Amino acid sequence: MAELKTQPNDGDVDAFIASVENDRRRRDAATIKETMTRLSGEQPQMWGTSIVGYGTYGYRSGAGEESSWFKIGFSPRKQALTLYIMNGFGEYEGLLSNLGNHSLGKSCLYIENLENVDAEILDKLITNSLAHIDAAIEKGFEGTMPVGEST
Repeated sequence: MAELKTQPNDGDVDAFIASVENDRRRRDAATIKETMTRLSGEQPQMWGTSIVGYGTYGYRSGAGEESSWFKIGFSPRKQALTLYIMNGFGEYEGLLSNLGNHSLGKSCLYIENLENVDAEILDKLITNSLAHIDAAIEKGFEGTMPVGEST
């Protein structure tokens, strides 16, 4: 199996956030860091050079390959603050309709400005995602890695 390029490391999360050039994106990253730390009960950790992840879980792909990934995470990308919601968005249509200005990828929630989303709804999305992945882990989750990350 080819090893994933994006691996957890000892990079300084606060220094990474401080290095974000765009002022709003830097503020939003600091805010979401505090939110995810509070909601997950985990400490943030750098994954690769540009993703902040919380917690880890092991999984086995359909081909039997084993690896690990973070339970939830974010990255302050140039275009938007990207939140990695590991179970996708199929079950969150009601919450998303009330979230505010955002766009979606398969497992990525893109937010251009945190001021334009409802913080309580965002907290519910994060909490529900964490509960979903924890329940899957408890059941002995085996499956392919969520779409959207580097391999």
